[in-house]
Amino acid sequence: MFAALLVTVSIAASCTKKFLDVVPDNVATVDNAFTSKSEAEKYLVTCYSYLPYEEDPTYNPGLTASDETWIEDNEIHIRSTNVAQLPRGGQNTSDPIVNYWDGTRDGALNSNGNGMFRAIRDCNVFLENISDLGKVPDLDIDTRQRWIGEAKFLKAYYHFILFRAYGPIPVVDKNIPISAPLSETQVKRQVVDSVVNYIANLLDSAAVTLPASIANTASELGRITQPIALSLKAKLLVYAASPLFNGNTDFATLHSKDGNSLFNSTYDAAKWQKAATACKAAIDACTAQGISLYTFQIPAGTTLTDTTVKQMSIRNAMSEPWNSELIWGLTHSNLGFNAFFQSIGGAAFDRTYIQNGGITYGNALMGPTLKMARMFYTQNGVPIDEDKTLDFSNYSALRVATHGERFNIKEGETTARLNFEREPRFYANIGFDRCIWYMANSPSHSDENTFYLFCRAGEFGQNSPIPITTMYMKKVLNWHFDWNTRLYPIYPYPMMRLADLYLLYAEALNEAGDAPLQDVYTYVNLIRARAGLTTVQNAWSTYSNNPTKYTTKAGMRSIIQRERAIELCFEGQRYWDLLRWKTAAQELVGNVTGWDRTAKTPDLFYRELTFYTRRFVAPRDYLWPLQDNDLLNNPNLVQNPNW
Repeated sequence: MFAALLVTVSIAASCTKKFLDVVPDNVATVDNAFTSKSEAEKYLVTCYSYLPYEEDPTYNPGLTASDETWIEDNEIHIRSTNVAQLPRGGQNTSDPIVNYWDGTRDGALNSNGNGMFRAIRDCNVFLENISDLGKVPDLDIDTRQRWIGEAKFLKAYYHFILFRAYGPIPVVDKNIPISAPLSETQVKRQVVDSVVNYIANLLDSAAVTLPASIANTASELGRITQPIALSLKAKLLVYAASPLFNGNTDFATLHSKDGNSLFNSTYDAAKWQKAATACKAAIDACTAQGISLYTFQIPAGTTLTDTTVKQMSIRNAMSEPWNSELIWGLTHSNLGFNAFFQSIGGAAFDRTYIQNGGITYGNALMGPTLKMARMFYTQNGVPIDEDKTLDFSNYSALRVATHGERFNIKEGETTARLNFEREPRFYANIGFDRCIWYMANSPSHSDENTFYLFCRAGEFGQNSPIPITTMYMKKVLNWHFDWNTRLYPIYPYPMMRLADLYLLYAEALNEAGDAPLQDVYTYVNLIRARAGLTTVQNAWSTYSNNPTKYTTKAGMRSIIQRERAIELCFEGQRYWDLLRWKTAAQELVGNVTGWDRTAKTPDLFYRELTFYTRRFVAPRDYLWPLQDNDLLNNPNLVQNPNW
């Protein structure tokens, strides 16, 4: 059955059978796949099985290739095609990293991504057969229609993955017969607008027959619903309206072999309005099903301050299993003890050491960059370089935490200026040296005298390296995690949550008009309110050295883009945002920096070090390359520019 509710598992816990558990004996074949309902369901599982392992940062470029985190060189030992090679300029045409086009395999998991065209082929096989009322005689009409909707969605999503990476792609609406002549098998890349329209129409068709919600939450969580389909359509249309695909002249020379221009280089403002309409439809569908911004509820027997409750609302919006904000959660069949270590949580935290009230983590593969830490707002809700009341010009200066700051930083401990007077999302998302780190097993059963993070060299006999940047992705760790008692809470990876959709809507509305409408502020402010911040209008008017910034389209664009970076950090969204905004050439370059983890004293620890200097070749790197062999085997294909 489909992935059941993800619960805390221990080493001794056994994995229950789930819908995505596909073992060799259960692999469906076309010969018998549509003789009965149970056999047809196996083929539907096959269609789902191509969903990428987005929860694993060694497979998901959105988690690893952005400027949010960094993995040190000696940790990239898995393979040369690891996505961590992307920010190091490792992309190539002979053996592309994350080859969604063809797909390659390395061990048990998909190293370069499952081949999406293979996935689309199996979806087409399923749709062709399940749509035939003469097949699967024991399948009732309602289930048949639901399965058709699921397969259509998956087919649309696999096209979307290709579109997001490669731009103009071949559209494969039906499988080509094996007996077809070679000329029919040599498909062509389609114009970007045609690709977008095809995917959008397919999602509309899927939404009609999908359920509004999951009724059987014990066995079907993770299956596709109508709000998921509408939310993906909203995201697709926002992408299509964004600068990379809307009026981009950089790829004006990209033509198919028959001379058709694959990019429309003329800007169309109507695409933003179309995207806004789709976003609002998705929001309404989510609201109707009770999907709402998550807020943390204090457990019985626990005493917490408002400071910690706000942070827990932010942290748990990502890592609390199947919470109220989750629109689409991704699960896979490898859910069990090892799943934690193959996930974003495992890459961020291997084990927990606790001593004398202190907490530290070892063997972490990746950590936030100083750039990401600086991106969060001040406590006044504006960027640190815009706040006219607080000075962050010397953010490495040392400062001692006071009693009033004890719920964010350990009282009496020394840390950097950067870590003081920041917004709640900073403390909820970033684990830094001497920060408070509340967990469910807090020895005080409150946020008083609770855990705090130690990161300096040699503390508590630490025998495993901390992240090279010295910081941790706090939000990705479920608050029940405990190495000592072998509790590894696994949660569905958030493919889409409501905050993402709200910000997409605000962005589309802002771009569609000449100046921000009230709803632009409304939906951004809903997210800021959950984060404990005042409104955009009040924050900039009162605290910013650019007080009218929010009143202009360009100013609000900048604010929304920063809100997305902060609210959705470590969720795999920013990399793709930077590409579609065409700002990657400015953001994905320059020095990657962090503090000095080899130092034992604050004055030496808080020295900013450079670990790598990134490059982004524009416009080449905005689109991924096709593999050389594909161009040789299919003369109708053309390579993306400058590869």
